[in-house]
Amino acid sequence: MTTLIFDCDGVLVDSEVIAEATLAERLAEWLPDLDVEAALNEALGRTTAAILELLDGQSAHALPKDALALLDDEIEARLARELTAIDGVAQALSAIPGAKAVVSNSRRQRVVASLSRTGLDQVLGTAPIFCAEQVDKPKPDPGVYLLAAETLGVSPGACLVVEDSIAGASAALAAGMTVIGFVGASHLPADQAERLSQLGVWQVMTHMAQLPALVSNWQQRQQASV
Repeated sequence: MTTLIFDCDGVLVDSEVIAEATLAERLAEWLPDLDVEAALNEALGRTTAAILELLDGQSAHALPKDALALLDDEIEARLARELTAIDGVAQALSAIPGAKAVVSNSRRQRVVASLSRTGLDQVLGTAPIFCAEQVDKPKPDPGVYLLAAETLGVSPGACLVVEDSIAGASAALAAGMTVIGFVGASHLPADQAERLSQLGVWQVMTHMAQLPALVSNWQQRQQASV
């Protein structure tokens, strides 16, 4: 049995551009001695808490004590107003039969709300959701992907993952899964496709319309290797 697994932010919903804009604005205000934009590009795909911990240690300035809560509240408010699904993802999901799951570094509450706001919850149906809060360490640690495989009763080698970030792709690869790098969201740097390829993803795609053919090709390869 094979399973198709999606990251959420930047793969199913175009949320990273909203979250990054909020982070960039607030962190430039709180930590004015840092190159926040460059730091956020390197931290793409990590949790907000992990980003704050990383940057706080690099600055001579201190973050507000409630920085995480302030950022989360502001990001949630903007997502409620501005969030959209990735172009073509609903059609791709509908065209691909078989088991699916969502594995995210975001809190489950945010993932559920994002899928609901964009109507993707109706397309995904009963596809299970796994989040970083369920494991000791978030992506790039492979724990959340290994949890998904164990819970679903499939081997990591039978899982095809769609990820946009280095952290997420690293986690899935470390778990022993095949990864498609997706670079069609609004937030990604120009060299993201090259970076994902160098990391070792199987394929890189620029639009969700490419996904059904890639999945079919991968499934044929899987069957041929049995």
